Amino acid sequence: MIRFSTFHSRALRCALVLTIAVLVSACSRPGEPAAGGAAAPAVAGDRAQASRPAITPEPPPPPRTPGPVVPPQGPEPVRGKDYEEIANGAPFEAVPGKIEVVEVFGYVCPACARFAPLVEPWHRKLPEDVHFTYVPAPFGPEWDPYAKAYFAAQSLGLVDRTHMALINAIHANNTMPGEGDKPDPQAIADFYAAYGANPKQFLDLMNSFAVATKVNRGKQFMQRSGVTGTPTMVVNGKYRVTGGESYDDVLRITEHLIARERAAMSGAATAPASGAGG
Repeated sequence: MIRFSTFHSRALRCALVLTIAVLVSACSRPGEPAAGGAAAPAVAGDRAQASRPAITPEPPPPPRTPGPVVPPQGPEPVRGKDYEEIANGAPFEAVPGKIEVVEVFGYVCPACARFAPLVEPWHRKLPEDVHFTYVPAPFGPEWDPYAKAYFAAQSLGLVDRTHMALINAIHANNTMPGEGDKPDPQAIADFYAAYGANPKQFLDLMNSFAVATKVNRGKQFMQRSGVTGTPTMVVNGKYRVTGGESYDDVLRITEHLIARERAAMSGAATAPASGAGG
C-alpha cells in the first residue's frame, strides 16, 4: 500500500488488509501517472483472455553491478512518519554479513507496477553488503497464482529474466491476467515457457509443497512485519517504510535505513540527527 501522505491525497494506494488466513485486496486507481511520467495502463475486468497474443520473450536485464557505499542523500527519515520500527522483527531470509532489503509486492498491483521501473535498476546497483529480495503478497484469488509462480520461477533461476517482463505483460501489454481477470495458472505457466520452463512441470511446481511452504513463509514475514499493503519496503526485518513524497523518496528513506543498519553492524554510532526520531 502506498501510505505516503502525498500519495493518499492522490489516491495512489493499494488498500490491502492482511489477515491470518484470507487476504483481501483492493488496488490503486488505474489511469494515474506512472513513476516515469507515462499514464498507467487501465485495469479492465472484461479483457478477453482468449484474444491475448502469444508471449514474446523480452531481452534479459543488465546484470547486477554492485555500487560503492556512499552516504545517503537528503534528510534523516522520521520515525512514525517515514518509517516504523518492527517489534521483534526478523529478516525474511537472512544472509550472513548482509543487510536484507525486501519489497513486498504483487504482480497484479498497479502501484507495484509504477514502482517497479525505479526499484529494479536501483536494487541492481546496491552495494555488495546489501541483499535485495522480493516477497510476493498472496492477497486473494488474482494474486495467489502469481505468488506461487514467483517462488516457482525463483527455484528455476528465472526471476531476473522474467520479473519486469511479467509486470509489463500484465500492466502494459495486457497479455496476462491482471486485476479483475479470472485467475489463469495455465496462462502463467505458458508465460514462463517462453523463458525456457516446461509448462506442465512449472504448474506442478506452483502446486508443490515446497512452493506452498515458501508462500506461507512470505505470509508470516508480512504478518510479523506489519505489512498491510503493496508495495512495502522492509529493511533487515527491523524497519518498515511508511512514508515518502514520491517513489524516489521511498528509496531515499530505504537508503537511510540501510546506512543505519550498516553502521549498527560495524559497531558505529547510529543515533540520528535531532528530530529524526531514531
